[in-house]
Amino acid sequence: MSIEEQIGTKIRNLRNQNGLTQEELADRTELTKGFISQLERGLTAPSVTTLMDIVECLGSNLSDFFHEDDDLQIVFPREDYFEKEDEKGNVISWLVATAQRSSMEPTLVRLMPGESLPPDKPHEGEEFGYVLEGSIRLTYGEKSMVIHKGDSFLYPATKNHQISSAGKRVSTFLWISSPPSF
Repeated sequence: MSIEEQIGTKIRNLRNQNGLTQEELADRTELTKGFISQLERGLTAPSVTTLMDIVECLGSNLSDFFHEDDDLQIVFPREDYFEKEDEKGNVISWLVATAQRSSMEPTLVRLMPGESLPPDKPHEGEEFGYVLEGSIRLTYGEKSMVIHKGDSFLYPATKNHQISSAGKRVSTFLWISSPPSF
């Protein structure tokens, strides 16, 4: 597919997403319907200024227009995890290596019996967790609660909080912070 055809296809798709006819787009950009038709079929190429006008009328910008979603990593294989194990066998696994660029940060935490994560001071955002095995104790402000396998938790991170093991077995839980805080 030629560059003209790629640009034309993207314009047609964006126009259709906005529910516009070729004539409506032509009117908004002060171009002819024939030019829009030729452009969408890849028979002609717009000038940079004309392309900017068209893309802007379609509610986008050149950066987004030319951005390829194919660059977006969606799957994160286990070998890409970053793991930190302390001397007592507690492990935090960062499941998405590029999470600092996202609005959330998923981690998998393994706590040995009787162990705790360091206390966390109040900060912006929320934290969510799901206990996969064992039991954990969540201390949130002045409250302390035990959360068992199959239970989840969600709280605004606006109070002091800490998570510790609450049983005699290893505890594992999925922990998601938004925004990333590690």
